[in-house]
Amino acid sequence: MNKLYVVGIGPGNAEDMTLRAAKTLEWAEVIVGYQVYNDLVRPLFPNKEYLQTPMRRETERCLLAIETARSGKKTAVICSGDAGVYGMASLILELSEGISDLEVGIVPGVTAALSGGALLGAPLGHDFAVLSLSDALTPWQTIEKRLRHCAQAGLCMAIYNPASHKRPDHLKRACDILLAYLPPETACGVAADIGRENERAETMTLKELRDYPADMFTTVFVGTADTRFLGKRLVTPRGYKSTDETGKGGSDGA
Repeated sequence: MNKLYVVGIGPGNAEDMTLRAAKTLEWAEVIVGYQVYNDLVRPLFPNKEYLQTPMRRETERCLLAIETARSGKKTAVICSGDAGVYGMASLILELSEGISDLEVGIVPGVTAALSGGALLGAPLGHDFAVLSLSDALTPWQTIEKRLRHCAQAGLCMAIYNPASHKRPDHLKRACDILLAYLPPETACGVAADIGRENERAETMTLKELRDYPADMFTTVFVGTADTRFLGKRLVTPRGYKSTDETGKGGSDGA
C-alpha cells in the first residue's frame, strides 16, 4: 500500500517539531510543500527530494503529493503549525477519497496558537476560539459574524492571517468589530515570526492592537474580561486560586 503523510512541522525550528514529525520526514523520500516551509526543513533533511508549488496553488500541491505517493515513493506533505489547523490535511483527505491504493496519515504539529501563546504567557488558559482573517476562502461577512459571536461568548481568540499586502486593514476592521463588545483596555498580545530569527512577542490593549502593523507571520491574541497583564505576560486565569482555597481544586488538563 502506498503511503502519504501530511505533517505539521510546528513553527519551523527544530526544537518545536515533534519527534513523530521528525521521524516521518526522515522516513520520507520526497517532501512536498510551499517553498517557505521547504526552506525551513531543508537544513534538517538535506538529502530529500523537494517538490513545491506557489502560495494559492494548494490543490495542485496536494495532487502532486498524491501522484508522487501513488508512484511508489515515500511522500510527505508539510504544513507550518498543525496539518489540520488551516493546513493541508483536509484537502488531502478530500482529494484522496476513493483512491484504494493510497493510505493517508496525519501527523500533528504545534500550531501558532500554542507556540505564540507560550511566548506571551498563558493567554489561552480558559476556553478559546481560533479564527482566520483571510477572506480568500471565507467571505468577510462570515468572519465578521464569527468575531461578534466570539466576543459576545466571552471567548479568548487566537487570530491567524491578520493582515497581508492585499488586505492591510483587516486587523483594524476586526478590532472595530470587537470594540463594539469589548472594552478598549481588553488585554491583547501578538506573536510574530515564531520560532524564527526575528521572533518577538508584545502585549497591548485592544485599542492599541487596532493600529498594530501585523502581517501574515503574526498571530494575534484577544483576551476576555478576565485576561490580564502580569508584568510583560498575558494571562487568562482559570480560577485555580478560588477553587484551591475551598479544597476543590483540580480539573482537566492539570
